[in-house]
Amino acid sequence: MPVTTHYDVRRDAEGHRYLEPFVKGFDLTRIPLLNKGTAFTHEEREKLGLDGLIAPQVDSLNTLVDRLYRDYVQVQKPLDKHVFLRHLQDRNEVLFYALLAAHVEEMLPIVYTPTVGQAVQEFSKIYRVPRGLMLSTDNIERAEQALDNVPLNDVRIIVATDSSAILGIGDQGFGGMGISIGKLSLYVVAGGVGPDKTLPVELDVGTNRQDLLDDPDYLGVHHKRLTGDEYLAFVDRFVEATRKRYPKAIIQWEDFSRDAAFTVLERYRKVVPSFNDDIQGTGAVVLAGVLNACRLKGERLRDQRIVLHGAGAGGIGVTDALRRGLMREGLSDEEARARLFVLDQTGLLLSDRNLEAYKRTYAHDPASLGFSYAGRAPSLLETVQGAKATILVGLSGVARAFGEDVVKAVHANTAQPIVFPLSNPTANCEALPGDVLRWTDGAALVSTGSPFAPVELNGKTYPIGQGNNAFIFPGLGFGAILAGAREITDEMVLEAAYALADYTARTHPDRLYPPVDELPAASIEVAVRVIQQTLRDGVAQEKGLDGLDEAALTDLVRAKFWVPKYLPFRAPAQEGRQA
Repeated sequence: MPVTTHYDVRRDAEGHRYLEPFVKGFDLTRIPLLNKGTAFTHEEREKLGLDGLIAPQVDSLNTLVDRLYRDYVQVQKPLDKHVFLRHLQDRNEVLFYALLAAHVEEMLPIVYTPTVGQAVQEFSKIYRVPRGLMLSTDNIERAEQALDNVPLNDVRIIVATDSSAILGIGDQGFGGMGISIGKLSLYVVAGGVGPDKTLPVELDVGTNRQDLLDDPDYLGVHHKRLTGDEYLAFVDRFVEATRKRYPKAIIQWEDFSRDAAFTVLERYRKVVPSFNDDIQGTGAVVLAGVLNACRLKGERLRDQRIVLHGAGAGGIGVTDALRRGLMREGLSDEEARARLFVLDQTGLLLSDRNLEAYKRTYAHDPASLGFSYAGRAPSLLETVQGAKATILVGLSGVARAFGEDVVKAVHANTAQPIVFPLSNPTANCEALPGDVLRWTDGAALVSTGSPFAPVELNGKTYPIGQGNNAFIFPGLGFGAILAGAREITDEMVLEAAYALADYTARTHPDRLYPPVDELPAASIEVAVRVIQQTLRDGVAQEKGLDGLDEAALTDLVRAKFWVPKYLPFRAPAQEGRQA
């Protein structure tokens, strides 16, 4: 079967890849994965029915990248920059990825957090060209037919959202499709997955936002969200149809509300290879940063006492990852839990509170807590002081939740406090890095979720590490694809965290995370380690991996890593084989 209904990728007798198009002329220029703009050669123009339809000059891909970048820098507002890039992706996809790859550090905040949050909020206004699969209560009963309409025949990675909890801005209805599109852009540019192997999916089960329901320009279905059995039946139909159409696909569940996130993950993780980036990806990237912070302090993770502010999907996911990290250093499960203190909006999780099931695992017994408190549950400050916290992690979505008193309380417990205010977008960050460093006289080890400029303090420059999930999920997904993993195990996710930590320690020993422009290099290392873990876990289905050492696996990952370049077009031929 060809890669898509519009073209196939083949190899000639010498092994060189080329495109065999099934469309010609004007129609070809309207397919983003085929369109080269003025980079079509004169020979291609003549053979493909493009003669006279394109400006005479023949440009190289690099020339087009330079030209587009000059246009890009003239755009001032972040949302306008986002729209600029989205429009480019919708007309010339290889050029989009070439531009993004050339300026990934500069453009990552535009295609992803924090700007993608605003793009999601404005999605109905900036929507121009359909992209991906949109399943709603209007068509879920025709899910198989809808998937058959997708022109891609070999999808390997799907990012699916129900838009119920986008970043820190909550229910966004149909607009969450922007998150799926943005995440898959990173799978391509940072994770090496070919764009024709990716599919963004919006599961439009409604919205509880009355302002959206009342907005005549809102593009989603106009009713309240499905819940309970109706909701699960909807997702069941999606999963069943996806397994039939794309049996090799991995699903990344994205930005589900906290209850749905855990329910969906557990319901389907052994049905289809899948993971939840908010729970597992966030956990892995934070664990990697904390491991490097401990290394910089000359201490072990097992020696820390950790307070986590935020008990949603991300907060519990991070707590899970840290617990596994503590156990990897020799602690028992009980000993690991005793070092973890999780707070929700009411305060510290206590076993005498009426808690959701996913929170109970980390609830402390008030009788054995070891410190007193004034209210119904210990506040953030009381917990930091009473637990003698050395690490403070924020995933609450509450802006400025880490005040000077809280940060100084952590500093009182350790010479180098580890403070990670990670909530996205930037407006929801628990503390500004400059404030944290000022309150601790430069002693704190700080990382955030969104990008921040380096901080100048007392004549010294402090780079701010970005605990971005993009350091984890592209490599995790790519490794799972190459291994043909039938399941994404917890051990695979944990190994991704240690791979990132090791990469950072080796290449940037003075940092918590590598620079964002090293995303592809970090992803390759993560992918290799993930493949190795699939073999240990017995979930790899791809043949021939067992006998490969790390160097050979690295060569394999590099060889499979998609890079943006224009392939030559050739008329249909008998020789060759599918790539």
